[in-house]
Amino acid sequence: MKLAALVLLSLPALYAQADPSLLSFYKGLHQHPELSGHEERTAALLASELRNAGYTVTEHVGKYADGATAAGVVAILKNGPGPTLLLRTETDALPVEEQPGLPYASQHSGVMHACGHDLHMTALLGTARELARRKDRWSGTLLFIAQPAEETIGGAKAMLADNLYGRFGKPDYAIALHDDPYIEAGKVGVISGPLLASATSVDV
Repeated sequence: MKLAALVLLSLPALYAQADPSLLSFYKGLHQHPELSGHEERTAALLASELRNAGYTVTEHVGKYADGATAAGVVAILKNGPGPTLLLRTETDALPVEEQPGLPYASQHSGVMHACGHDLHMTALLGTARELARRKDRWSGTLLFIAQPAEETIGGAKAMLADNLYGRFGKPDYAIALHDDPYIEAGKVGVISGPLLASATSVDV
């Protein structure tokens, strides 16, 4: 797998080299969360940043059951022969009132990025920028997907209903991520196969 030829730096080294604008990007997302099915500003911002990083970007990918268009984003970077690697994030926030009083707290009453999707989008953008900068160290195709309406479950289904893989190609490998408060700062946990791939709703 030629994509595996990319030599990974240590986390401290990557952190030291990280673009400081990523922190501003994260704080901006956190201040302006959007609920499932309403991620227009978020999707447009992420799409713009991915274009600036050198990716071919398609917006408004996804069709909901009622015919409405979803705010899905697909970004592609082709770099010679090799496998297609899919990297995914989600874009929606939760109907939660933010309490901590952070200087960059949500500016929208009753809406908050309480599940870390702002962090996930920032990680995806940082990864996209780094891989674009290091094209001499890998070959293949990158397929970055920003999925709307993850919290209400319908976003992935909407993108598939819009012929996602028929339009953009089926990946050979797929990677997703989630922040985890049980893993200490500076470390990552990796597992092969399905992980956290379920959704459950409980009415109390």
